[in-house]
Amino acid sequence: MLKANRIAIAGATGMVGQAFLKLLEKDFYPNAEIVLLASKKSKGKSLAFRGTELVVQDLAEYDFSDTDLALFSAGASVSSEFAPKAVSQGCVVVDNSSCFRYQEDIPLIVPEVNGDMLMNQELPAIIANPNCSTIQMLVALKPIHDEFTIQRIDITTMQAVSGTGKEASEELLDQLGSYKGDRYMNTSVYPKQIANNVLPHCGSFAENRYTEEENKLLKETHKILDRNIQVAATCVRVPVLNGHSESVHILTENPLSEEMVASVLRKAPGLSLHYGIEASDYPTATLDADGDNLVHVGRLRKDLWSDNRINLWIAADNLLKGAALNSVQIAELLFE
Repeated sequence: MLKANRIAIAGATGMVGQAFLKLLEKDFYPNAEIVLLASKKSKGKSLAFRGTELVVQDLAEYDFSDTDLALFSAGASVSSEFAPKAVSQGCVVVDNSSCFRYQEDIPLIVPEVNGDMLMNQELPAIIANPNCSTIQMLVALKPIHDEFTIQRIDITTMQAVSGTGKEASEELLDQLGSYKGDRYMNTSVYPKQIANNVLPHCGSFAENRYTEEENKLLKETHKILDRNIQVAATCVRVPVLNGHSESVHILTENPLSEEMVASVLRKAPGLSLHYGIEASDYPTATLDADGDNLVHVGRLRKDLWSDNRINLWIAADNLLKGAALNSVQIAELLFE
């Protein structure tokens, strides 16, 4: 296995970049040299890391020749330009943007689901990190699919504003801070106010009238888990700072029960199952998922009409397991 002696973070000043730093500071690659990269406007900024200050460098000026691993979270347009450059200079790239996810020759990886795809991966290469909502859904559904064969997924996501970025988080806080029962408030990030509201609108609308986020759940489920699964999604932005929640209804080929599914999920990696006799035995984004590395599952409910259907609730930190942590876990499959 390769050694990661030098790791670059592209997009280090963003929310996912900050999540990368926290993970590397505490739990991963303690002996690696960490390099911070961002746009020209952030060049020269200092960020605290492992008791010292790291100076942000300009991504456009950086030479990746002596860098083993680059963790990209700087947006699709930046990745399209600089990720191939990094690979050409001998660096492995794990990219968190949507830029490479649907390219046939680039692996799209959730380690608990299809990490074995990387066993024979030629390096250096680009490895794509899926969308945050897809990651938490598939970590929960993979063990169920293995046991019962999922035929259809109907999902409604409730996505925190951190998934849009720092400006969206600031907008929510500003609106909440000035909210006095206003029906309409000024907004710059979202098309409508997010305070005291929910928006069934994550990403731009496509020709099929589904949004980008909704189409991602379909495309990525097909690439990562099974091309035969039908997926219908509604993605909703909610006034939550961090942590995505999902209401999921699945149809399986084989009959299943709550206890059968609970038994499978208890053994699955990366999961915390909230399932018991109390009505309040379910996870929430703020109290359970935010700041936690696991995907949380609860509210297992047998369908009232069919032995081949079940409902569940899934919550996870979209900046950690939905982005930075999943990327680092991909890197762990390749680097010591």
